[in-house]
Parts: sequence; structure tokens; C-alpha cells
Amino acid sequence: MINQARMLAEFLELVKIKCSTKEERQAADFLKPRLTALNLEVSEDDAAAKFGGNCGNILAYLKGNVPAAPVILLNAHLDCVEPCENIQPQIKDGIISSAGDTILGSDDKAGVAAILEALRILKEQNLPHGDIQVVFTVGEESGLNGSKNLDRQLLRADFGYSLDAGGTPGEIITMAPGQNSINATIHGKTAHAGVAPEEGINAIVVAGKAIAALKQGRLDFETTANVGIIRGGRATNIVPDTVEVFCEARSRNLDKLAAQTAHMRETFEQIAQANGARAEVTVSSAYNPFVLEENSAVVSLAVQAAKCIGLLPDVKATGGGSDANFFNAYGVPTAVLGVGMSKVHTTEEFIKEADLYAAARLVLAIIQAAAEKQK
Repeated sequence: MINQARMLAEFLELVKIKCSTKEERQAADFLKPRLTALNLEVSEDDAAAKFGGNCGNILAYLKGNVPAAPVILLNAHLDCVEPCENIQPQIKDGIISSAGDTILGSDDKAGVAAILEALRILKEQNLPHGDIQVVFTVGEESGLNGSKNLDRQLLRADFGYSLDAGGTPGEIITMAPGQNSINATIHGKTAHAGVAPEEGINAIVVAGKAIAALKQGRLDFETTANVGIIRGGRATNIVPDTVEVFCEARSRNLDKLAAQTAHMRETFEQIAQANGARAEVTVSSAYNPFVLEENSAVVSLAVQAAKCIGLLPDVKATGGGSDANFFNAYGVPTAVLGVGMSKVHTTEEFIKEADLYAAARLVLAIIQAAAEKQK
């Protein structure tokens, strides 16, 4: 039922469009007329003004021909990580990759392409469907900024699906962590490193002691922590008086997230004080966790649709965040679907052609299964 040649051509065209975070305008302008041609009402919100981008979230709405069906949200994000300029997609033995010096961009152009192809099939074959809301977000890779700044009043769906996971189609993510950012600035005391080092307090050394004392990595089956960036120092002959450390903590359990966050804050503060320095620690919540019950409408419908087209449903948890974290927080239960992207955020990224087409088939099957449901 999926037009594979058409879908492949559109996917290859999409990945060639440079889509850095905050620079998604070209991709949005590519998609808007296509959505309009499929009879969707298309709009763009003001999220860009809230986080400094050149493009807002693209929202589109298709009225259904089965009024009693639930309203389904379909989501994918437009932006990519770097390097995403001059992508030259290659196909060999059914595997799509880049030329090796850039990412491919299947994260998340595969999700975009799957949604577009499913919508085209609906129109061409006049298939029964309920109302469908499409949200193509921006700024996802920079901290879910598009969905974070989306006006929740614009969401009209009963439940939804974010096509933004790396597993094969049939994978259904029902649990994802919340994330806190923990950033510490260690204030020591400067001195000449060769003449009077004993007069200084080395902020880098103090930070190192604190980092060594942190619980980090995989802490349990649903909790992780990481030290990601360290900045400080001016020259080797100067005892550094300031260093910045940027960290994160994640957990699918809010109590564990709070406890790990408090541990990291207290470790920086206490070790700095013990070494004659001072730690200035800021904590901010990036997003909250979500958990969907396996018997919920959003999960059971995806399982039913996967089985209907011969896919093996695989309901599981993840350690990563996505736009679904915010959609769930906004009261729209949203599961994350695997689309087959592999080795994302690297120049080795690839996707199988078969998975690309299967993702579109699954979207279509979900829409058709929803059309048979009553609210």
C-alpha cells in the first residue's frame, strides 16, 4: 500500500535540507505546501521567538471522515544535530547512510517522511480516518525547545505518537525519564602558578575532587547521571580561580531524580567549602518523566496496529527524552514509536529502507485502527 519509490525519494530530499537547531525554516517551507496539498489546515506558532530560532512549530489538522474516531496526534521533529550540512545520502544493499562526513538525518526525517506518506495514502485511497493533528516541532535537539514552548491550548488530540525512537518499527516506548540540569561554578583564588601557587585555590582541582565524589553513570535501571562539559582556566602559569561544570541527572522516578540532583548539588557545595573554595550551583528542570499503562488507549491501539501489519510489538522503556515528554505533561498521552534509525548523532548513522517503509505502514495502520474505535 505504501508507495516506496515516492517515500524514498522524499526522504532523500528531506535529509539534504540543512536543519540545524534554530534553523529549521527551509525544512518548514518544504513541508507546508505539501501538507496544504493534502487538505490539512496548516499554521505556525510563535515558539521561535521564545528560544531564538528562525522557525516555529508547524501544526496541521486534517478533518476526519469518521467523526466518532479519537483524534490522533502525529509528531516528528525537524531539526538535526551537527554536522548536517551538505548531506549526501548513499544507498547500498538496502541501507541508507551518509557519505561518512555528516550525519544522515534519519533522526528525525524518517518520522517526518512516515507521517507524510501515510497522509498521502489516506487521501489517494479515500480511507476512513478520524481527525488527525500533525505537529512538526523545532528545537528538539537543543532540549525539546519546540514542544516546551508550544501553547498546550493548540493541542486538540485525544492521544498521540512521536515517531522518534531508534528501535525497529513495532517498538513502542511507554516510559521515559525526566531530566534535571545541574550546573556548578567553582570559585577559587587566582595566583601565579610558578611564583606563589600556595597563595591560590585551584578551582579546577576542587572541581575534579567534587566530580570524583559524584555518583554518576548508570545508577539503577531507571536513573542515570553524567558530567558533560568542563570549562575553565586561562593559562598554565595562572592558578585558575573559576571553573564551570555542566551535568545532568535523569530518572523515570521523580523521587530518585530529586535525590540524585540533591546529591550532586551538595557534593559540589561541600567539597568546595572543604577546600576553601565556593560552589555556585544552579538546577533547572528540562522535562518530567512519563509512564503510560500498557492497557491505555494509546498503547493498546499501537500494539493492535503493529500486529495487524505483521510487526512484533515491543513495549519498553527508554533513557532518552523526546517531545512526548511535553505532550504527556500537557495532558495528551503520547507514546514514542521506533522508526529504525541507528547510530544517531554520529556520522555512522543509517536506516534500513525496509524500516523506513514499515514506519509509514505502522502510522497508516494506527490511523485506520483508530477509525474503528469509538471515543
